[in-house]
Formats: sequence, C-alpha cells, structure tokens
Amino acid sequence: MQFDRQKLSDSVLKKLYENLLLPRLIEEKMLILLRQNKISKWFSGIGQEAIAVGVTQALEPDEYILPMHRNLGVFTGRNMPFHRLFAQWQGTMSGYTKGRDRSFHFGSREHHIVGMISHLGPQNGVADGIALATQLQKEGKVTVVFNGDGGTSEGDFHEALNVASVWDLPVIFIVENNGYGLSTPSREQFRCESFIDKAIGYGMEGVQVDGNNVLAVYSTVKRLAEDMRKRPRPVLLECMTFRMRGHEEASGTKYVPQELLDTWAKKDPLENYEKYLVQSGVIDEGYIAAQRKRVKQEIEAGLETAFQENHPVAQTEQELEDVYAPFKQVVIAPASDKRSEKRFIDAISDGLRQSMERFDNLVLMGQDIAEYGGVFKITDGFVARFGKHRVRNTPLCESAILGTGLGLSVKGMKSMVEMQFADFVTEGFNQIVNNLAKTHWRWGQAADVVVRMPTGAGTAAGPFHSQSNEAWFFHTPGLKIVYPSNPYDAKGLLCAALEDPNPVMYFEHKLMYRSLKDLIPDDYYTIAIGEAALLSDGADLGIITYGMGVHWARQTLASMPQVQASLLDLRTLLPWDKEAVAALVKKTNRVIILHEDTLTGGVGAEISAWISEHCFRDLDAPVVRVASLDTPIPFAPTLEDNFLPKNRLIGAIETLLTY
Repeated sequence: MQFDRQKLSDSVLKKLYENLLLPRLIEEKMLILLRQNKISKWFSGIGQEAIAVGVTQALEPDEYILPMHRNLGVFTGRNMPFHRLFAQWQGTMSGYTKGRDRSFHFGSREHHIVGMISHLGPQNGVADGIALATQLQKEGKVTVVFNGDGGTSEGDFHEALNVASVWDLPVIFIVENNGYGLSTPSREQFRCESFIDKAIGYGMEGVQVDGNNVLAVYSTVKRLAEDMRKRPRPVLLECMTFRMRGHEEASGTKYVPQELLDTWAKKDPLENYEKYLVQSGVIDEGYIAAQRKRVKQEIEAGLETAFQENHPVAQTEQELEDVYAPFKQVVIAPASDKRSEKRFIDAISDGLRQSMERFDNLVLMGQDIAEYGGVFKITDGFVARFGKHRVRNTPLCESAILGTGLGLSVKGMKSMVEMQFADFVTEGFNQIVNNLAKTHWRWGQAADVVVRMPTGAGTAAGPFHSQSNEAWFFHTPGLKIVYPSNPYDAKGLLCAALEDPNPVMYFEHKLMYRSLKDLIPDDYYTIAIGEAALLSDGADLGIITYGMGVHWARQTLASMPQVQASLLDLRTLLPWDKEAVAALVKKTNRVIILHEDTLTGGVGAEISAWISEHCFRDLDAPVVRVASLDTPIPFAPTLEDNFLPKNRLIGAIETLLTY
C-alpha cells in the first residue's frame, strides 16, 4: 500500500491514526462482549475503517454525514460520548433512541449525523434534502451519504443520484465496494465493472479510491469537498475495500474464499498506516502503546457508565407522546370578514400561496408543478411569485423527493410534496411509513412534510388514477391524515397541516376541484386538526363520514325528508375525533359509517370496532358500514358507479331504522 502524505502535517497524520484506532479497538471490545452475550448484535466494519475515518476528518464539523452499519468511525470521529454510544447499542435510556432502535439506526443533530434505517437506500434522498437546504440557505456546505455496494441496486439509490444531478446538489455519494451484499458476491448483484461507470449515466463525476488507504480517502474527499462548496454538484465516490468479518457476526464468512480473506488481510488499513507512520518517523512504539492504553481506558469507562443502566422502564404515556413532535396548535381565525367565492381547487391554491408567504422556509416539490402549474393547475403562477428555488419541478422520483422533504426538515425547513395522483404514492411508500412517520419517535427529529394526495373516483379514470388509499396510512403511527370535504375546510386544514411540524397526508378529492364552490375568507386561517364537524343534528340515526361521503350523505338525506339524521364530517382521520363520535352515538343510538374506500380494512372498520368497545350501551342496532366494493376501481362509468357506495346508502338507512 502506497501512502502519499502530500503536504499534510504530522498533527493531521497523527489525528487520522488516532481516529482509525478508536473504531478498531471499540470493535474488538464489542466482539468480546458479543461472545459474552452482553450485547445482542454487531455489524463489523473491521477492514473498512479508513473510509469512515478519512471522510469524517476531511469534512467540516457542521457538514452532515449519513452513515450506515459499518461506519463507526463517523460516530467516533464526531466525538460522540462513548457511554452514549454504548448505551445506544444496549438499548438503554442514555442512548440516542431511548431504547427504541438499535445499533446505528439513529441520528444526532448536535453531531450532524443522520442514521440509516434497515432499508439501506432511503438515506440517499434525505441527503439530497439536506444538501438542497444548504444551498437554499447559502451555507456552502457538502453532504456525504454512505452506501454498500449491494444497496446500490435499490431504486432509492438511483432516484437520489438522479435528483442530485438534475438539481446540482453538493452530495458525495459514497459506495463502499466490499465485494459482497451479505453473502451474495458482486457478480450476482450487478454487471458493471466499477461504480464510477454508473456516474456517467447520471451526468456526474465519478471517482475511485483505495478505501483501505486513509490518506487517499482523506485527501480525495477534502479536495472534492473544497471544490463542491464553490461549485455545487454531486459526486459518486467509489471506495474499494473488503469486509473482513460477516455481514453481521451471526453470518460468519464461510462463503468467502480463504485466499481472498488472506489477500485483503495484508491490506489492513490500521496496520499498514501504523507501519507507514513509524517508518516515516511520525510516531514510535511508545506513542502507539500510549494511544492504545488511553483508548482502552476510555472504552472501559464508557462501558462502566453504560452498563449501570438497565433497559428502560416502559411508560405507555411517554411512548405515545413521542410518536409526534411536540406541537400545540393555536387555531388562527381570519383577520377580517372579507370573503370571496372560491372553488375547492382555488381554496387549496389560496392556502398554499398564503402558507408560502407566511413561511419563507417552505419549499414545494412535485412533478410539473412549476411553470406548468401542476396537472390540476393548483400551483399556476407560483413560480413567478416565489421563484423556482421554492417551487420545484421534480423528476419522476417519488421516493427520493419524499426523502428530500425529510432532509429539508433536518435543516429546519418545511416542505410540501405533491403526488400527481394519490395512486402514485406507492413509489414512495417506504419513505412515508418508515422514515417520515418514525423519525421523531426514534431519535427526536421532526419530519415537517405535507404530502398532497389528489384522490378519489367519479371521473372514470380507472384503477390507477382513482384509488382512495387513506387506509394505507391510517394504520401508521406518526402520521397525521386530513381529508376536507368543502372549500372552507380545504384551505383551513391545508394551512394547519403546513404549520404542523409532523408529517401530514393531505387528501383532496379530484371530483370536488371544480364542482364545489363557497364563500371563504380571503385571509389566512386554520382549522383544528383532529376535530370533526357536526353538519346536521338529528336523533333518528347518525352518519359518520368524510370527503365525498359527506356529499353522498347530504344528497341521500335530502331525498328522505322523513329521516332526521346527524351527519358528522370527520375532516381528520388521524388522529380522529373520538369525543365527537361518542357524542353522536349517544344521541342517535344508530350509526352508519360511510366512506369511498373499499370496505375491508377501511377507516370505518376501526371506528366501528371502537364504537363497539366504548359505546356499546348506547347502541340500539349494530354499527353499519357502507363502502365501496372489495375490488379494484373499474374504468367504465357504469361499473364505477356500481363500485361506489353512494347508491347503497339509502338501503342501509332504511334497514337500520327498522332494526
């Protein structure tokens, strides 16, 4: 191994050595503890330390790094207290996730680190968002994100590189090419000879470096970062290395040919660098012994502190409270009585525009939303008013853009991501349910992202442009879901969603866009998230619904003047208004739950179960659900009409009243 110190001082060379020593000695200790059954799992980075160490030391302390399992040198290089790291691995309260997640699945704003989730690829989109924020805030910073060679096959990797290239984001995408994805060798993972070849396809620079040579990694990253701060752009950095132990310790290395292990053992990053420094007269054996003694003492002290803690005492209230980032909504009333007639679509546009004016850190992202104004023209004219830096056309990369929203949030910004159609959210499902929804509960990072979801049937658009998919997210703790049924609520709930630092799924029914209009306040205002609205007050029965169901119920009840019904518009599906539902049941004793989504597993099933558990004594009849058929949504208008529940509501009412 050839080391080129260039013009690096002895102090820099020593610092790199000390930072290589930290993760190696910690790992050696962890492997002992694993055999003693004192820790539960370990992902070893032995043999790859030079990458994490070289990268971290080359960056400025306030530049974000998004590491993975085998990047312990990032955490130690950012001077994380040993006792907190060890507590994290133990699952105790001093750890960064309060025992809620394991190993390196955490972040720390203090140390400018955002940890991974098990799905490997999504962190690349988050890196895009952090880098975008540094650009918008004119900070001149670089963001670095780590990938294993196996993880580069994931769609998130491709999407994030594409977005970074199109937007000239200063992200260094590191690929630690260690030859295996768990036990699967590279030849069964991909056909390219090297990853820098892929950079060509993304229109970005590709650089390859010996990942076991800490000086090569350090010098390369330092050079790239200095240039990227002045000339922002992404770079794909391939670090050639090898994993000397199993994917995790239980896996072992029996699938690796012994001669390959022997070859790479000779390229050990710590041993080779240590020999080089001794031969160069930078350090001596006494220095080495002293450093090893010091680090081992620090490790033992950290372990002593960490092992004094037991696993957390489970506190249900605390667990539930931490699902959402702290936020006490203050409902804002319009400043004046001035009102204008606006369609549903205009109300959404109005709320979005006024929120952009109110929050100068709010960024809008979506396909065709800039000059074109979006396929429904909701953001028409926004570019002229707010600029393309805040109203951003995106590639067809839903997952990367949702991750970008989280990255913006890490940097204290807000974002709105428009799904062109709610159906397309499947392309970004993982980012929503595993990243946005869980980030605050895991390590205290709010996900200040609103996802706009043009939804619903009635336009004969078929099974991929008409789905009501709110139930997909209703089951996910950490998300909020709003679903307005009228122009007034559409504006007020959107403004409220954009104020809230938590991830909010905002469903807007496409059929309402231009078919509904009302006099709504010209001023900015909000509606309380989590509060239902009682639209009519009758004692014969109660109908609980939301979205288009409100209008179907009104039409049906208008045709049945003999029925005096209470009609409750939920407006918010998560968290939903249990008090309002209980009051309705107590008053009417007969309840229908109506929604456009299919019957099985819909929102109505949960509400029905809750009523049965908590309001059984107030019921004079079974709770009735009226919903769409349990089929995909058909294209032909006649079939679509049969699919939807509106024509079945009158029969349900008649049956319930005669029970």
